[in-house]
Amino acid sequence: MNSTNTNSVKVTIHPSQFPDVIQRQLIEALRNSYVPPKFLYDSVYQTQKWLNVHQSHSPSRIDSDVSLVYDSVFDTVFSQAKYSDVVLIGLGCGGGQKDARCLSKLKLATRKLYYVPCDVSQSMTLVARSEVGKKLNYNNIYPLVCDLSESNDLDQLLDDLLPFSHKRIFTFFGMIPNLEPELILPKLFRITRDDDDLFFSVNLVPDGSYLTGVENILPQYDNEETRDWLLSFLVGIGIPKNAGALVFGIESSGDLLRVVADFRFNHSQVIQIDNKIITFESGQSLRIFYSYRHTKETLNKYLDKHGLKIVCSEVSQSGEEGVFRVKRDV
Repeated sequence: MNSTNTNSVKVTIHPSQFPDVIQRQLIEALRNSYVPPKFLYDSVYQTQKWLNVHQSHSPSRIDSDVSLVYDSVFDTVFSQAKYSDVVLIGLGCGGGQKDARCLSKLKLATRKLYYVPCDVSQSMTLVARSEVGKKLNYNNIYPLVCDLSESNDLDQLLDDLLPFSHKRIFTFFGMIPNLEPELILPKLFRITRDDDDLFFSVNLVPDGSYLTGVENILPQYDNEETRDWLLSFLVGIGIPKNAGALVFGIESSGDLLRVVADFRFNHSQVIQIDNKIITFESGQSLRIFYSYRHTKETLNKYLDKHGLKIVCSEVSQSGEEGVFRVKRDV
């Protein structure tokens, strides 16, 4: 492991996010015509672009009912609970707003509370640290930069960071749609223990026609802020906006539907990363973004397949966002 201090903040960096590793991953992915999700959040600039998208279009920020759904689940779980030492581990912590809501409720049930904001973006972990620091002593916050999809030792790393007896509560808010379910759900099963709690949120398709429901929410993705976020990544690696067009659509993947965004080149384009040449041909598509939309039925199906069960849940009045408490099904 490697640690850095930024303005006296100790940040632990997992090898999955070492510069040489992520550079190699990016080059390989681009040569295979796709962009792994983590690169859309990796830099300070991309972090700010994503926060703009989140502020403008996330249901939890623009729909007060969605915020109440989070509070309802937290109240249900924590209102009668009494813990000693608790560590809240925010996997894919983003800006930390949802973790901060959770911590506000959890503080009432806990003697001592610690927080680990974990994200592929160091900038995100520091934003989350700042947000949660309004409610929790900074000395009890341990930022961790890690790619969950590329790490098999996160459980041990967390024990090394906090080597004392404690209850572990994981959050995984808004992350499941943007990762392959057959990859991330087994990871969550392996990371969690029988006595851990896992809280996550999922963008859902309201009851009714699955395809029609996804079509109706497409504007949540195809908008000015999201286009700016995605195109800014391309510009950052040397692909000008006028090299092609960003096209949103809906596609099936097994029994699931997902929103996708491809950059379709209108002429050949050559870029160079770490002295490696990457060529895109006219007419070629680069997959830059995808987001699965679940129904309550598909979510239950995939969780059950990977040894996880829902023990508490709330869904917003719109039917577009659900918050779930999950445990290992043993």
